[in-house]
Amino acid sequence: MSFTAVDHGMMARALQLAELGLWTTSPNPRVGCVLVRDGRIVGEGWHVKAGEPHAEVHALRAAGDLARGATAYVTLEPCSHHGRTPPCAEALIAAGVSRVVAAMTDPNPLVSGKGMALLQAAGIETAHGLLENEARELNIGFVSRMTRGRPWLRLKAAASLDGKTALNNGVSQWITGPDARRDGQRWRARACAILTGIGTVRDDDPQLNVRDFETARQPLRVVVDSKLETPLTARILQGGPVLIAGAVENAEKIELLRSTGAEVLIFPNAAGKVDLKNLLAELGRRGINEVHAEAGFKLNGSLLREGLVDELLLYLAPCLIGHDASGLFNLPELTSLDQKHQLKIRDLRQVGENIRILARFS
Repeated sequence: MSFTAVDHGMMARALQLAELGLWTTSPNPRVGCVLVRDGRIVGEGWHVKAGEPHAEVHALRAAGDLARGATAYVTLEPCSHHGRTPPCAEALIAAGVSRVVAAMTDPNPLVSGKGMALLQAAGIETAHGLLENEARELNIGFVSRMTRGRPWLRLKAAASLDGKTALNNGVSQWITGPDARRDGQRWRARACAILTGIGTVRDDDPQLNVRDFETARQPLRVVVDSKLETPLTARILQGGPVLIAGAVENAEKIELLRSTGAEVLIFPNAAGKVDLKNLLAELGRRGINEVHAEAGFKLNGSLLREGLVDELLLYLAPCLIGHDASGLFNLPELTSLDQKHQLKIRDLRQVGENIRILARFS
């Protein structure tokens, strides 16, 4: 179906609105809606928070009676099922809109085309696929959870130009500059969970929360700790929800960790380590859309070897640390370049004095 320049402009505006919910809508998708009548915007809105009205409802309230006969531009197919809020498709029908354009159909099996079918049955003209790629990118974690049963995993790392993340004595603060660290906080804030390993907890004692950036919620902190060795005094156990993923049924250690307020789950694999695939599947079942991993080279390597890294967020600092320092990934030696992990760079920019690379595995 062909779309007009007005259609493109209005959907672009709807995507701008959807992005306003970048840090708040989890586990729901980020959605924006624009109502247009006689070439003029008469109402607009976006989904702010799970449990609160969806984007279409906010736009309809803003438009009032002017919604009748209007075109609704929505970044995601209007829902057709009763959840914590009534179906948006029914609200659009009741308001008397004449046309609905969705950027993409909903990957949620509860909706997936049913919303558009409901609108069509009511005599409303429908179309979808306008700026679909942009809409999918905005909700890449939600799409991942609905289609793969696990969150989108973005692995963040900071390294020198020679690819080193820490000295052999464990010192890694600070390789990158303050601008890069602030930028990293924004990526943390959009994630539903932050994943790290016991090595990072022992070496750096990080909080791994969102700082220097106003946010309505703190992501869940998840520690991969096979032997349940997280110190009870670790800073990560303070200031927000924490999940310890272990691989041993040690009742005493489990009870001590739970006494700090942490949740402890056991996911052993055949090697006695944490089963990372099962851990991510559990996070998906809990409504986690995006996981932001900040770990050491061991866990980084394990995530990569198991094919669980979807995206690499790498900050490179203009310095050299030396051959013997720690690298990015604990990976086996290759015997052929055909075995290399190929990436496609999606974004490349300078952040302060550092270079930021956003790349995906192809």
